[in-house]
Amino acid sequence: MRKTRRRGLEQVARRRQRDVLCDVMLSARQCGTWLTLDELAKLTHYPPASISAQLRHLRKPEYGGYAVEKQPRGVGRALHGEDFGTVWEYQLRRAIRRKLANARARAGGTRLSRRTAFR
Repeated sequence: MRKTRRRGLEQVARRRQRDVLCDVMLSARQCGTWLTLDELAKLTHYPPASISAQLRHLRKPEYGGYAVEKQPRGVGRALHGEDFGTVWEYQLRRAIRRKLANARARAGGTRLSRRTAFR
């Protein structure tokens, strides 16, 4: 029996967890909102440990080289059921990387550090 292909059906591309998290974090940034791992877990339905790993990946140049800002949640703000320890909240911003080659040429050929400079 011969298999027939259905031309009308196309596969729907599933979004990666990293892409979903990136979109949520950039949207929160536009609103000026900082989010904890627990809040991100409730918004995205992904586990907090996985979200933390994806935030680390978003810092890498091959995944966008975003700057992940982190600060302790202030006293008096809602902690959403977390009663102990420091609660960290995160915000994502787009980092603009400067090209080291142009900087090296302007510096007269002196060696520069290999650290990435953010604006």
